[in-house]
Amino acid sequence: MSYENITYEVSAAVATLTLNRPKVLNALAAPILREALEAVERTRDEGTARVLVLTGSGRAFCAGADLGGSLSADAGKALEEFYNPLVERLLALPMPVISAVNGPAVGAGCSLALTGDFVIAARSAYFLQAFVNIGLVPDAGSTWMLPRLIGRARGLAMMMLGERIPAGQAEQWGLIYRAVEDGELQSATQALAHRLAAGPTSTYAMIRQGVHYGLEHSLTETLRLERFNQLRAGRGADFAEGVAAFRGKRPARFTGK
Repeated sequence: MSYENITYEVSAAVATLTLNRPKVLNALAAPILREALEAVERTRDEGTARVLVLTGSGRAFCAGADLGGSLSADAGKALEEFYNPLVERLLALPMPVISAVNGPAVGAGCSLALTGDFVIAARSAYFLQAFVNIGLVPDAGSTWMLPRLIGRARGLAMMMLGERIPAGQAEQWGLIYRAVEDGELQSATQALAHRLAAGPTSTYAMIRQGVHYGLEHSLTETLRLERFNQLRAGRGADFAEGVAAFRGKRPARFTGK
């Protein structure tokens, strides 16, 4: 399948979705959001990838919503049709997601980057909740994610002051997993992606599910889900392989099942 606003490829069980509108810093509009959503669903359904890498082309990860075109009187309509489904599909993927932030991640682009389980950013990159600067409220999951990632005080500061958070500061805050030198972003991302692609994919999916569930439910409810997921994991081929590898004192060869 061909795309006009993104690129998509799968190699060695790693799917890479690249936002590809470099002339407008990968700004988001209906066509690119529609293609990104289709690619995420394709990653989920085809069964050939065990990791998804999300990144941008050119000098930005994503500049947020494209304000250069015509604007709807209902600023929330695009959220319902495109942004929210994309965020939800990314968070529900049955595999790890890595965000490789190659440049500015602004507005909804910041939210999109933060859906990654692992966010690796080039040191020249920054994160910006720019909504307040144009009189809008944060969206695409920002008000849900930021307080959970960095706490209420810092989350509110990002959203209400609209100031840039450099990659190094984002790493110190715990907003992202790692900041690396610009020239190391690709190699660091690929090393992590291939490590995860060789791991127990179904286990990763249950870990993702458990963390998201635990953020919204009580300890008792979360313990119940852990019990259920441990039953599922214990019946999987990867558990049997992991035990056999441990007993045989050799590296495990997981199949993701």
